[in-house]
Amino acid sequence: MPLVVPGITPQSGQASTNSQNDWLNKLAGKKLGDKHDETVRVTPKYSPSSLLSSIAHTLTVQNFAKQDLPKNHQIVEPGSFNTMDHNKDRLKVHVGDDGIVRDVSFG
Repeated sequence: MPLVVPGITPQSGQASTNSQNDWLNKLAGKKLGDKHDETVRVTPKYSPSSLLSSIAHTLTVQNFAKQDLPKNHQIVEPGSFNTMDHNKDRLKVHVGDDGIVRDVSFG
């Protein structure tokens, strides 16, 4: 019987959660691109009431290189089709309409 120490030894399902949190910390708020740490300017897609508000909401976002993602990954865009087969090792990167990473999951 293996030794399980709460808070130290990962329990079933905890290892994937930690890995998911690690990927979320690496990717959240970044765009996926060809180069790592390349800075791009993004204007959120919405209906601003004035030109000044759209200028004030322009963001500077860093890129995360797609080549640094695991080999088994899927980029999930709004309204896109997903694979329905479950693969616990597949990293799913959820991006918004603006291409910025919003969430990650495994499956």
